[in-house]
Amino acid sequence: MSAQRRVAVIGAGWAGLAAAVQACADGAAVTLFEMASHAGGRARSVTTGGLAFDNGQHILIGAYRETLRLMQMVGVEPHQVLHRRPLELTYPDGGGLRLTHGDVRLAFARAVIGARGWGWGERWSLLRQTISWARKGMRNPGVETVAQLCAALPARVRADLIEPLCVAALNTPAAQASATVFLRVLADALFGGPGSSNLLLPMAGLSRLFPQPALEWLARQGITQRFGHRVRTIERRPQGTWSIDDECFDAAVIACSAIEAARLASTLNPEWSACAAALRYEPIATVYLRRRERPLPSPMLALRSSADRPAQFAFDLGVLGVHPNLVAFVVSGASDWLGRGLPALAAAVQCQAAGQLPASFADPPEVVHTAMERRATFVCRPSLARPSSVIASGVWAAGDYVDGPYPATIEGAVRSGVQAARAILAA
Repeated sequence: MSAQRRVAVIGAGWAGLAAAVQACADGAAVTLFEMASHAGGRARSVTTGGLAFDNGQHILIGAYRETLRLMQMVGVEPHQVLHRRPLELTYPDGGGLRLTHGDVRLAFARAVIGARGWGWGERWSLLRQTISWARKGMRNPGVETVAQLCAALPARVRADLIEPLCVAALNTPAAQASATVFLRVLADALFGGPGSSNLLLPMAGLSRLFPQPALEWLARQGITQRFGHRVRTIERRPQGTWSIDDECFDAAVIACSAIEAARLASTLNPEWSACAAALRYEPIATVYLRRRERPLPSPMLALRSSADRPAQFAFDLGVLGVHPNLVAFVVSGASDWLGRGLPALAAAVQCQAAGQLPASFADPPEVVHTAMERRATFVCRPSLARPSSVIASGVWAAGDYVDGPYPATIEGAVRSGVQAARAILAA
């Protein structure tokens, strides 16, 4: 480049940090704006009662290649902060799937054949359906929802595998979730190459995985960081530059929440702004319980959930080295509990833990912390209109809600930030 490009990145969540790191690495002069006093957005650590809890339990998978690349770029070695293991979706009674190392297609087939609790007809039905999807390139055969996509599968397979996978990946029940997006997730996880399906379970708080190391790396590069600064206006200036709160930039990445981005883009691109503002959201709750000395059978367990037993997954943070004797119970699709309140949710999870994991929990177990991320993800319904990554010439959007093949995930956010930075510097 003949002159260093001045790039503003608005928002210090994972998408904004990814954009700032990539733009800085490619030679831009970056200024990072963040209205909050902290980085990480909806995937960060929060200190409560002297302990650092994540504002929601997250996992990564081996297919998150851009996230892993950027972690290494800012000095984080993934193997030191992420516990890698083959994909497991197992229940306290030992049922479910366990993949092994090696070719993921063969590992999946072996896991289905060896699945406990299923009859041969149920196993063969799942294998036949998966082979059919793979032969068609994991493309949507013309249905709308995941429930329609999997209607031919036996009820037990849908309950034990499809529903928990769908709610974990899309935070949307199978009856409402997009079949197209679900197939894309399966394609990358099950057919994306060696290690793509591996679970990467955090052995440290989310802020230590990327947000805090990214800020430290950016500071060493000498970029300007402005926390506690809510950007008021973005206006076009002559010669194709942009004024952001009266400061001149060559380009900008709007990487804040969709609601905040819609406000900033309202005069630049009203149609884009309306699309972003129209997104609807689904909460995710996490209840942290103290267990007995006996750990869970696996660091991550699937749970059989119902209306009064709301958690779908449990993560043993003691086994992962995060918090001794604490287990995080995750409740995706938690909108029904918003009106009932966190105490009612915690009480329901207490009963569920004591009933489904009696060897590890007293009755009732102690509640240590409860968190509710109200706008955890957008509702990933069929034919959902998502705003594009381009807002105006020189102004890009980044975030897990931006139009793309993935649902609202960390990898989707990171990829959108990298894409925006590269597009700006290539212009």
